Amino acid sequence: MSVPSAATPPATSSATPPLDWDDPTDLANARRGRMGSLEPCVIKNAEGRVVWDNERWSFLGGDCPDTAAPSLWRQGRLNSLHGLFEVVEGVYQIRGFDVSNMTVIEGRDGLVVIDPLISEECAAAALALYRCHRGDALPVAAVVYSHSHTDHFGGVRGVTTDADVAAGRVRIVAPDGFMEEVISENVVAGPAMLRRAQYMYGVGLPAAPDGAIGFGLGQGTSSGSVGLIPPTDLITRTGQELELGGVRLEFQLTPGTEAPAEMNFHLPGHRVLLVAENANHTLHNVLTLRGAQVRDASAWAGYLTETISLYADRSDVLIGSHHWPTWGRAELLTLLSEQRDAYAYLHDQSVRLMNQGLTGPEIAEELAEFPPQLAAAWHARGYYGSLSHNSKAVYQRYMGWFDGNPAHLWQHPPVEQAKRYVAFMGGADAVVKKARETVEAGDLRFAAEVLGHVVFAEPGHEEARELQADAFERLAHACENGTWRNFYLSGARDLRDHRGEDARGSGSGSGGGMAWGLPADQLFKALAVRLDGPRAAAHRLVMRWEFGTGGDGPADDAWTLLLANGVLTPIHGEAPAGERPSVTVRTELAALGGVLAGRTTLTEAGARIEGDASALAMFFGLLQAPRRGFPIVTR
Repeated sequence: MSVPSAATPPATSSATPPLDWDDPTDLANARRGRMGSLEPCVIKNAEGRVVWDNERWSFLGGDCPDTAAPSLWRQGRLNSLHGLFEVVEGVYQIRGFDVSNMTVIEGRDGLVVIDPLISEECAAAALALYRCHRGDALPVAAVVYSHSHTDHFGGVRGVTTDADVAAGRVRIVAPDGFMEEVISENVVAGPAMLRRAQYMYGVGLPAAPDGAIGFGLGQGTSSGSVGLIPPTDLITRTGQELELGGVRLEFQLTPGTEAPAEMNFHLPGHRVLLVAENANHTLHNVLTLRGAQVRDASAWAGYLTETISLYADRSDVLIGSHHWPTWGRAELLTLLSEQRDAYAYLHDQSVRLMNQGLTGPEIAEELAEFPPQLAAAWHARGYYGSLSHNSKAVYQRYMGWFDGNPAHLWQHPPVEQAKRYVAFMGGADAVVKKARETVEAGDLRFAAEVLGHVVFAEPGHEEARELQADAFERLAHACENGTWRNFYLSGARDLRDHRGEDARGSGSGSGGGMAWGLPADQLFKALAVRLDGPRAAAHRLVMRWEFGTGGDGPADDAWTLLLANGVLTPIHGEAPAGERPSVTVRTELAALGGVLAGRTTLTEAGARIEGDASALAMFFGLLQAPRRGFPIVTR
């Protein structure tokens, strides 16, 4: 399906990229060192449900059709290569078993597993593949979480157990601030991010030439059991070293880059540098479309400069939490330098234009492409992040949501605004008629926007829904950016199928398994953001929570929860002077995590409740469960 060039969505450069299509380097590196894989590469859970199917991307071996951007098709083909790969002797990666890579380092005394994927089942399959080819003589001695996103810790129980960690047989290493950021992203804001992640990652879209073909960083997200075992060791400074399983690792903290809690690390004995997601074979996100905190592109570039200074001369191979390795000191220096320059350029030029008075959308139009050397670099293409939405994110980081125009200070909410726009333009039928002419003229961007007003104002207007879906689909098929493609196609699907209350989850979002591993203060934060404040404002309540390991002895940890003014305030220890708890709950901390995850109730968990049990029931009645699915392209 052809799309007028004027309607082609931006990537990081022009619509006709100056790329070397004959360069074999990426394909050679993606295949290098392959030792074997699952055949077929399909992973199931204990009940037999498929949680990962890499075979569905087999069509990418064919020629690119006109329903896909050739550059994104190429990226999907590279990402879909799967198996166990030797990076250097003693360092191995399992790729194509999830969106991320799992790295295994052989030490004198055990294995160091880095980034155990999203799902327990996928991590277990990855470790089993490693052992099939390398033997099972070495136990897992340590697990390292490179950063605080689910695809780098969620499968931890597939490679170790809570019991082994508690007994000190396995160490869990993470960057400083890891637990706080996991809670912020996966539990506090997780439900909303999860719904948008379904669009971003194309959950539910068919893998097909006119459907999902990957999103640049990887091909898809697994849907197995997501868990979390809290770290036993935190990395708190750059230059800190640990010996794990007989392997020496040197760490570089990089907070505020691709994740608020993230780190790179060097393996001096192997001359291997792992850069987490701070350098990739795609431009990454300064603000991911599923939602997150805006990242600091300037700091990101600065940390890559530090990485080069600290490790480039001591490294022969560069590996990451996604994609394939880069071999050779000159080659890895080029990649790190160009990645650094990409984030610095989009930051500095966005700020320059901001200080010229341009707003976020205006900056995105003005900053249409990278300089020639970066535009020609395959690894700087906008398969996952884009120069367009990243430049808007830089503006947002400094200036916020308001562009300074008073007309935008107090706008109507979307549905009310849509009703007024449609009426103002002569009614739904008149808008659709003009929108169809706009589509035929090739201005798909504006047609999609005005048709959105009709769909919000009159959700049952089938002609508007179908025409907007068609505009979305045509925009999608021209996208080099995989996440834009998935958003457009997911919107088109929901318009045509009248979906929007899709309650299915995605492995990329928060999982019930996480709540079981959280400390008490983080669990209470998760409860606080579920409190229906307007209803709760009519109540005042003091509750005491005593956590222990069971029995009638003293509590290991005691908390007071104060409910007042529609706010839940956790207080570690005794109630404030003059406050007397009306109910006391004695239970294990895991029981409260189970309640939060929806796996159990306090009664089922054997909690002891003393005092006014009705007060406790009233409190839980004031909590509002997150909405698992909510409409995005409709209301």
